[in-house]
Amino acid sequence: MAAKAKVVKVRVPATSANLGSGFDTVGLALDFHDELTFTANDVATNGSADVDGENDGASDTAARVIIHGEGEDSLPRDETHLVVSTFRRACQALGLRRFGFTLEAHNNIPQARGMGSSAEAIVSGIAAAWAFAQGNNELDREAIFQMAASIEGHPDNVAPAVFGGLTASWNFETSEGVGSVAIPDGQPLQKGFHTVNYPVDPAMTATVFVPDYELSTERARQALPASVPYKDAIFNVSRVALLPEAMNPRLRADSDAGAGASQNVSDRSAAGPLSSLISDLRDSAKTFSALASRSNSLLFAATQDRLHQPYRKALMAPSWSLIEKLRAKGFAAAVSGAGPCVLVLHYGDASALIDKIASEELSGSHWRVLHLPVSPDGVQVSL
Repeated sequence: MAAKAKVVKVRVPATSANLGSGFDTVGLALDFHDELTFTANDVATNGSADVDGENDGASDTAARVIIHGEGEDSLPRDETHLVVSTFRRACQALGLRRFGFTLEAHNNIPQARGMGSSAEAIVSGIAAAWAFAQGNNELDREAIFQMAASIEGHPDNVAPAVFGGLTASWNFETSEGVGSVAIPDGQPLQKGFHTVNYPVDPAMTATVFVPDYELSTERARQALPASVPYKDAIFNVSRVALLPEAMNPRLRADSDAGAGASQNVSDRSAAGPLSSLISDLRDSAKTFSALASRSNSLLFAATQDRLHQPYRKALMAPSWSLIEKLRAKGFAAAVSGAGPCVLVLHYGDASALIDKIASEELSGSHWRVLHLPVSPDGVQVSL
């Protein structure tokens, strides 16, 4: 099958995995993106060969890679580039004939820092292949997630890169009938990767401290023990269960407020428009303060961890020192992914205070800071 598009543009968010307690399961999409443009050679879309050799390489089936930003001095510019190799693999799975193309990547996501750069590359390649095969921007996100998680090997970063927001993912490895009951069309009981997408309150903010040193995921995994104490597993289970509530406390607040809403409307109507407006503003400020207090208290507990960070801290001593400094001031700080980036989650804007706490780190040239909203959207394509 020939490609059905000439140019495909892909936009993929950075991600932060684990969030402390959710090791290898939880991920969050951040409003910080890589943008890639795939331009197919003419032969890709019209199926004709360059007989006379006058089409400036139109019959070439190789990939040409142009990189701007992160990784421009270190990433490969041939078929070994992760985006390209994933794209080739996805094209083959979708029945697309091999064709030459130019990949121009504008990279913002740091490499080997714990912000999902490899997940971004994998999701980009698959999403681009899907768009070339379908000829539109309607992505089958479930299919893309399945392929991406299979290539990556674990779904914690690829899930938010595909779906956006907060995700909790798992790989259902138990055979039907072993530890489960067969249910017709029971999606959760089918083998393979699965994810649940949770809404995140728009007031939730993320701060990422990016150091000037790298840490490979492979090296970080080598630091983990073969087994952990039972009490540590229970500790993490109790913390990770708090994350959906901590990231969106407004859901509970809206539910609790529903019962007395009609009486409040009646009382304020009788008080006059100005008094009603002032009362609404005061109530809004009180509500936000209550939500922030609840959310940030839960976030502090939810980002505690005993499964991976204690074993990896020696590999990223400057990062761990910063985490301890931030947590000592009550902020929900954790290693972002496998590190060495440091993630701080907070309900409401606390960027000035967070920067002040980290002023020593930021005064030199070894750290930079990103204050980011959570991205509700995952990968996007346009033709």
